[in-house]
Amino acid sequence: MRLPRRIPWAHIGELDQVCSWIFTDEEDIEAKILAVNRLSAWKAITALPHALESTLAILVARLQDVPSQMQQHSYTSLNLRQTYASAIIRMVNGLVDPLQVGAFARSIVSIAAQLGLPSWLVELRHAATHEDLPSLELLREAAQESLAWLFHNYFQPTLIPSAALPPPSVPLRPVTPLLKSYKVIMKTVTRDASLRKRQQGDIDAIIRDIERWIAEVRVSADLTNDVLAWGVDEHAEDDGGDTRDRGALEALCDTLLDTSALIPLAKKKRRAPPEPYLPTTTSIALWTPLLNQLRDHHPIFPSVFVSRAVSTLLRGPTQSGISTMDIEDEDSARDATYDEYLARWVVWAIQTWEDSSGSENHLRKELLLSLSPSLVPGKSTPVDKSKILTTLIKTTTLGYKELETAAELLLAVTLANPVETWKTDDLAQMNRRLEMLSSYDIAMKESERLAPPSTAPVDSPVAQTIGWTLLDAQSGWKSCPIGVYYHRQGVCEDVPM
Repeated sequence: MRLPRRIPWAHIGELDQVCSWIFTDEEDIEAKILAVNRLSAWKAITALPHALESTLAILVARLQDVPSQMQQHSYTSLNLRQTYASAIIRMVNGLVDPLQVGAFARSIVSIAAQLGLPSWLVELRHAATHEDLPSLELLREAAQESLAWLFHNYFQPTLIPSAALPPPSVPLRPVTPLLKSYKVIMKTVTRDASLRKRQQGDIDAIIRDIERWIAEVRVSADLTNDVLAWGVDEHAEDDGGDTRDRGALEALCDTLLDTSALIPLAKKKRRAPPEPYLPTTTSIALWTPLLNQLRDHHPIFPSVFVSRAVSTLLRGPTQSGISTMDIEDEDSARDATYDEYLARWVVWAIQTWEDSSGSENHLRKELLLSLSPSLVPGKSTPVDKSKILTTLIKTTTLGYKELETAAELLLAVTLANPVETWKTDDLAQMNRRLEMLSSYDIAMKESERLAPPSTAPVDSPVAQTIGWTLLDAQSGWKSCPIGVYYHRQGVCEDVPM
């Protein structure tokens, strides 16, 4: 649950007023002074969102740049250039730094592109930090561009929540090519171990690119959720960033579980020995370095991986949403061999990561809970998939007494109660019985209905009927909750359950 956050304004109208002072009339110096005073007062009582901090710094620089207040000295121009440069540097850094997530750093240019920040502002920030100060004219233009960007990306969405943020200028790149490059290099290394030292640099570079892709997805998700370093998500790190990482890791796992990634493209390559119930040694050698790196950098990766694998396993071929990295022939189709190989990867993940971490069988428990709804009586699970799920449960719970007991109970109920489907003959038989029951005349006189059952005439239809009897309104039957029986007109009695 997101905790309450402190905001400087008492109501949104105050922020709207500040916005009008800043952007309504570009030449209204008095309005700009009012905006600076209001922002300074807010800053004195609470921390401002970075957008308002940047706005205040730029407005102060522009007020110092008013011609009537300029002093005709060389240091005055230098002071203005330094003030402008400082405001722009702080704005760009404050936007980019909170989004510098992941195990490996990303370039400021790539993050700014995701934010839709003009690239020349990033270049100007670099020049003002590491090179000669830009000219005063260029800095004035940068300040104007910065205020316009802040208006469209902070003031307008905050004042009008229904207004959508501008779409990012750079679309999210796919991770599939990175996984393909990794697979190609690892195939070469596994076939010739002498090449590992030579190719290790390339392998590490690809893993870094995959980590950067995860960071890009996370930033993209933040933009979608209107979390743009404005202090809106200031408590997001209370969980160590796990919640924000989960979406990016789920997207990566969905691609990893694609055919020609963790699942070989050709069906013949999916054939593995019955024991141990694991992927082939070739697949394990190919993907273990990447999977272990992801696990080391993201503590929740094992849970996400198992969860997405089980979710994919429970979906049918037409619902899996799998888009293959390479499609060559009909062997790439989703079938029972895909499901079995996927189940083997789940076993490998649990045995590799949970057993080595010494955790209290969290992954095994999550797996059992996830699979239970698909194995309860009444679920029409195909025979092949039911067999795979049963093997998966038995393999992962083997050696753990509590989990073995729970698995045995679940599987015993599933096997003892096969799913039965309605047939046309069953419905016809029920209709014939209904017609037979309806043929009896069970109308009774009031005196006969109130008489004890033992006094009923022997030749009456009710006495001769064996089994179920169809009652109508004249028989005195009334609908009532379970456990209540209407013994006499207007009187009800509780019936023991």
